Amino acid sequence: MAAERKPIDRRKQIIDAASKSFAMFGYKATTMELVAKLGGVGKGTIYTFFATKEVLFEEIVKQMTAEMKAIANASIDRKKPFFDNLNRALHGVLQFREQHELFVKLNQELWEVRTPTVQDGLAQIERAVVNFIEQEVRIGIQQGELRSDNPELTAYLIFRTYIALAVEWGRTREPLSREAVSDHMTTLFRYGLSGEPEATT
Repeated sequence: MAAERKPIDRRKQIIDAASKSFAMFGYKATTMELVAKLGGVGKGTIYTFFATKEVLFEEIVKQMTAEMKAIANASIDRKKPFFDNLNRALHGVLQFREQHELFVKLNQELWEVRTPTVQDGLAQIERAVVNFIEQEVRIGIQQGELRSDNPELTAYLIFRTYIALAVEWGRTREPLSREAVSDHMTTLFRYGLSGEPEATT
């Protein structure tokens, strides 16, 4: 008896095709016709699942966000200190940003065209990362490893500082190694700019 064929997941087929198109041509240049061609489906089939290109893009952004959060979560070891976990998680997020073809293309489009939908999508991903860091900051506070009157603001500063050191610094100066970035991050957020650990009583 012939093996039973699995039904084709048209929704996934469309999402995969759209992701490929966005990664190749960018959001603005992608049309539903192009997605249909790449996915081998009729244009009408796409509208069965996604009313507009914007809705389809939102779904892809949600999946990218979930993938990035999974990478960050996998870096956390509750037996290790807060800053060890933080630096590993941020390094994983950075690798995702640098290696994910769609993320790279969207950043390029944002830089060159400033497409509002792309700007909103990337901002959504950044908010998810900051929310993740905020949760870790709150855990660090509970464990007595750091202090913060505003965990959300602290999380945002941590994220932006890491990106500044790991990405932006290297655009005009000698790039920092992963270890150097981790050392600077840990020193700055653990001890501030005083240069010495805060005295304990």
